[in-house]
Amino acid sequence: MTATAKLSRERMYRTILAPVITEKATALGERGQVTFRVPLSATKPEIKAAVEGLFGVTVVSVNTVVTKGKTKRFRGRPGTRSDTKKAMVRLAEGQSIDLTTGLA
Repeated sequence: MTATAKLSRERMYRTILAPVITEKATALGERGQVTFRVPLSATKPEIKAAVEGLFGVTVVSVNTVVTKGKTKRFRGRPGTRSDTKKAMVRLAEGQSIDLTTGLA
């Protein structure tokens, strides 16, 4: 993808899986950052294009982090949770995304 990635509406919905609602993510929201769960294959330009297309805001920067799956026990047998990827999106000054309302 290029820096000005063109994504279809369906691809945008597949790129942004869900918002992350935690204490830390809420604290970042007060500073103009929003956190989303994204697929492991998503790139920063794709994430930027998807957020700008779906929410109609200007994205300044995108930071990503991959959290490795924890080793847990399932019904007495050892197993591993799936890896997950989060994207922290910094919005332009004065813009915000209201996560309490649905996306049309």
